[in-house]
Amino acid sequence: MNGLPNDATEFTRVHNAPRDLGMDPADIERASRGLLAQHPTGQIEGAWGVAWDVAKYDFIEQGAPNPDTVHPSLWRQAQLNNIHGLFEVAPGIWQARGYDISNITFVEGETGWIVIDPLTVEGCARDCLALANNTLGERPVTAVIYTHSHTDHFGGVLGVTTPDDVAAGRCRIIAPEHFLHEAIAENVIAGFAMTRRALYQFGPLVPPGPRGHVDCGLGKAIPISPPGLIPPTEDITYTGQELVVDGVRIVFQLTPESEAPAEMNFFFPDRGWLCMAENCSHNMHNLIPIRGALARNALAWSKYIDEAADLFAAHTEVMFASHHWPRWGADDVAGFLRKQRDMYRYIHDQTMRWANHGETPLEIAERIAMPDEFRTEAHTTGYYGHLAHNVKAVYQRYLSWYDGNPANLWRLPPAEVGCRYVELAGGADALLASAQRSYDAGDYRWVAEVVGHVVFTDPANTAARELQAAAFEQLGYQAESATFRNAYLTGAQELRHGHPPRRAAMRRGYLDAMTVQQIMDANAVRLRAEDVVGVDVTINMVVADLDEVWRVQLSHCTLHAVPRAAAVPDATLHVDHALLVDLAGAETTMADAIDAGRASVDGDVGAVHAVFDHLDTFESMFPIVEP
Repeated sequence: MNGLPNDATEFTRVHNAPRDLGMDPADIERASRGLLAQHPTGQIEGAWGVAWDVAKYDFIEQGAPNPDTVHPSLWRQAQLNNIHGLFEVAPGIWQARGYDISNITFVEGETGWIVIDPLTVEGCARDCLALANNTLGERPVTAVIYTHSHTDHFGGVLGVTTPDDVAAGRCRIIAPEHFLHEAIAENVIAGFAMTRRALYQFGPLVPPGPRGHVDCGLGKAIPISPPGLIPPTEDITYTGQELVVDGVRIVFQLTPESEAPAEMNFFFPDRGWLCMAENCSHNMHNLIPIRGALARNALAWSKYIDEAADLFAAHTEVMFASHHWPRWGADDVAGFLRKQRDMYRYIHDQTMRWANHGETPLEIAERIAMPDEFRTEAHTTGYYGHLAHNVKAVYQRYLSWYDGNPANLWRLPPAEVGCRYVELAGGADALLASAQRSYDAGDYRWVAEVVGHVVFTDPANTAARELQAAAFEQLGYQAESATFRNAYLTGAQELRHGHPPRRAAMRRGYLDAMTVQQIMDANAVRLRAEDVVGVDVTINMVVADLDEVWRVQLSHCTLHAVPRAAAVPDATLHVDHALLVDLAGAETTMADAIDAGRASVDGDVGAVHAVFDHLDTFESMFPIVEP
């Protein structure tokens, strides 16, 4: 196994043959319109070194035909996402695009910038703000609007403002209600597993190139640097709520359980600008991302787009979003919104139609295709989402992961299943010989499935690893969805080279912004239940700097925290918020904190240790394509 990517096979070359896709040629003009300036070097520094480098994607030339290792439709999207710079959207509003997977938008207020979605990481947001200031004239940031609770729309906030400016009232932070809860729930409670899975979805460890990473569909790539978070100072709580932000009127539309659990669209009534957040973009979105998340409500999502059209479209001159390029003109915006609305409704209704005929998610995913009218638009093509995966998300939301067949109700784990399949096939050599014939016939999906049994039986079987990697690779080359391509190519890379070394994982960028409740809920997920069998203790935890008292109870191998004192605790613990953050981030222990005078205990110190000394440490690089 030489570890290098293979060529496209003849089956893949035929599948990826360059052809006229019949898509709207105006996308190129839209993606380029209003370009004013570009980052002077295209390279952005972050906390871990270079966070972003546009030169990595110089191999994607505008107008060039796709290589045989990239689907022609995905290649078109990759070319569009390669267009980068600061763009004028309309007089008084600009976007920096192509320096993060998401966009950052600058609105001219009376005294400063209103920043919409400050990207994923500080360095990218900082350099984009500098690009705007250098090109348009320097202004202070007077407000930041988070459109929703995903990291790529708030993680770079420290690049455009500071906690001190926010605390002093010099900068407002506006977000949809429940933003902080949902950001923490998704990025911390499940964050360690999600971060690992996100490496497959976004493919940051796959080298850019025609046989490697070309795009993420929703944008070019994710920047490599840690995110941050400043909590909102103002919540949007209802549709129709209006704020005047630095002299600019904005009317908001709440869209919970759409693309994110907490999300909002908004309209600038004096300017005719409509922001559709990430509820509309120039691709079919995920109804559940392959990195993992709550299954999204496709029916509500479709209805929110319909509501936005009813509320705002007739008065809209330009529509912009958190990813991709804008749309100009009321007629174009109305048509765009209608087709976006219909796409998500089609997937929802047709999935449930066939589910009510008794078909399983696997069967429905093979049956349903998008009508032809959706195939002529980039914005209804699955570069980020994927129709088959979205079907399963709709099914899951209504009927769970279980397809109703008792044979699938309590299946054996992969390693045990693998051993039995290999035995059934007559041994690993026989199974691999059969799989090789399937590979030679271009049946890559079957090869990927069946050879996986050998890998999970014997991870050291290099022939199995290479054959499954080769099948993953061809599936990746053929994928129109960037996320599917990234997942397949990441799987192939890890089969050939092994998964990255395990290391302790933490998400400090979020911890600083978390409430005591959120920190303790995250600690509860880390509890090593087997260590505290039979332990039952209650402590009062006094968080002095917040003037809060919490009852923390360890009971029946579970950890609970509520904001009220116990009448008769086993102990009272005195801490501050910073220490709780350090404990949650595994940067110190309770024993060390007590010794250093950062914590004090009245009563049974053993009760405090029972609560804080049995917290697990997670590792970020667990195996996925092997046991």
